[in-house]
Amino acid sequence: MPNNQPTLIRLAELTAIDSEYWARGIAFAGIDEAGRGPLAGPVAAGCAVMPETPLLPGTDDSKKLPEPAREALYDRILETALFANVAFASVQEIDALNILEATRLAMERAAQGAPCRLFLLDHIEGVRLSGEQRAFVHGDARVYSIAAASILAKVARDRAMRELDAAYPQYGFAKHKGYGTAAHIAALRAHGPCPEHRRLFIRKYI
Repeated sequence: MPNNQPTLIRLAELTAIDSEYWARGIAFAGIDEAGRGPLAGPVAAGCAVMPETPLLPGTDDSKKLPEPAREALYDRILETALFANVAFASVQEIDALNILEATRLAMERAAQGAPCRLFLLDHIEGVRLSGEQRAFVHGDARVYSIAAASILAKVARDRAMRELDAAYPQYGFAKHKGYGTAAHIAALRAHGPCPEHRRLFIRKYI
């Protein structure tokens, strides 16, 4: 029989903050983003209102999870969440607004329709939301609902980048998801930018 104790211990750690709100009967959502740093592609945001039960073992900061685990949890979160949504801000919005404001915009879009007036965010403040917001440093590794939102955002953005790879196969978007890897920079210099490259991010490479 597999030893599930480490997974259950981690789940108990991750739900400590959420449990305080559940115990008080406060409806709240977690919000997180994916894709602030890449040279190409949109920035994504996830918003999740997670129930106290059932909890989803294996949920964690999306960056800590292998892709198959993220994909499986993505489907479980959609099945389980009281509310789940993903939204994007485009490359054009990133270039026009800057990445921080575009990230806030994606978060605002993701939270539209959430049945709550309290939002727990990973680090970012100043998002225009219809309720109180509280930001947590490393929130995706500390708060269950934020971790769930991080998985939604990461998986949705990775899927979007695989679609862009089909349109622009010369850049390898399916592999590096738009991040500034050596292979991506070499392709950028060889082929020049495509419409999905962030002009503010690639200036030093072209």
